[in-house]
Amino acid sequence: MKAFTKTQYGGPEVLRLEDVALPTLADGHLLVKIMANSANPADWHILRGKPFFARFTFGLFAPKEKILGADFAGVVEQVGKGVSQFQVGDRVFGEALSGGVFAEYAAVPETICAKMPDAAPFTEMACLPIAGLTALQALVTHGQIKAGERVLIHGASGGVGHFAVQIAKAYGAQVTAVCSSKNADFVRSLGADAVIAYDKENIHQHTGKYALVLDTHGSLHLRDYQRMGERGVMTGFTTMGHMIGVLGKNVFSKFPLIQFTAVAKQKDLETLAQLVAEQKIKVHIDKTFPYEQIPEAIGYIEAMRTRGKVAMSWENL
Repeated sequence: MKAFTKTQYGGPEVLRLEDVALPTLADGHLLVKIMANSANPADWHILRGKPFFARFTFGLFAPKEKILGADFAGVVEQVGKGVSQFQVGDRVFGEALSGGVFAEYAAVPETICAKMPDAAPFTEMACLPIAGLTALQALVTHGQIKAGERVLIHGASGGVGHFAVQIAKAYGAQVTAVCSSKNADFVRSLGADAVIAYDKENIHQHTGKYALVLDTHGSLHLRDYQRMGERGVMTGFTTMGHMIGVLGKNVFSKFPLIQFTAVAKQKDLETLAQLVAEQKIKVHIDKTFPYEQIPEAIGYIEAMRTRGKVAMSWENL
């Protein structure tokens, strides 16, 4: 099978499209024929081995996993012993943060997969896992969002942010979205009740009051959370130093601020699939690349100027 492989840390240029053996199918796993992937900031962080402490998980001197990639959608080709929830032919999507899915086929645990809605395209469902799980868990699991609450979403036009706006509205919140002025109409189309254009109003001086402040961009300061919110959730970071600074200062404050990394929970994937089926979430794809251009897709997402998501398709292979 074809796969993008890496034997060293670096930028997209270190990826090589090679023919490799099919993965071994372990008990409780599915062999999935990959139809689409999406690119995430996590992909280029893992590819570059940054921040450095991540190498203790992904390989100190060289990558442990030869094949990159986390988000996928595809068709079940085989099921391993003990699989109870899926059968051959099922259309599934999921997230393997350890990697291995930028390939024609991937062997993944059934616990990180969910069935796709019948009419949903592979490219759209491949864009949901990391970004959708991050948005859902930020708002519901950690943010404890309640109907009627006022929520500020910073970085509302990006991958996580554009899902967060829609999920917050689906759960009955009043949403104020922060984005650039050029993306204001886009986030309004997602359901945002109000928009703050950061290139016209300094968010670090904004005095609005919110039950929850969600920062998907990772550039707010602790004083911003404290000034604007009753509680806060941080999902992204601009620099490791900034994130450590915010969390370090918060040790000495009583402000309820949570920083987390999304976990691939099947129940949450099923919730996302249901929201798509009910048309409460619409995936906005900024650009779709053919599989041969997966390195270019990662370079595109690394520039951090995308509106919504970036997809990669294997359907024409």
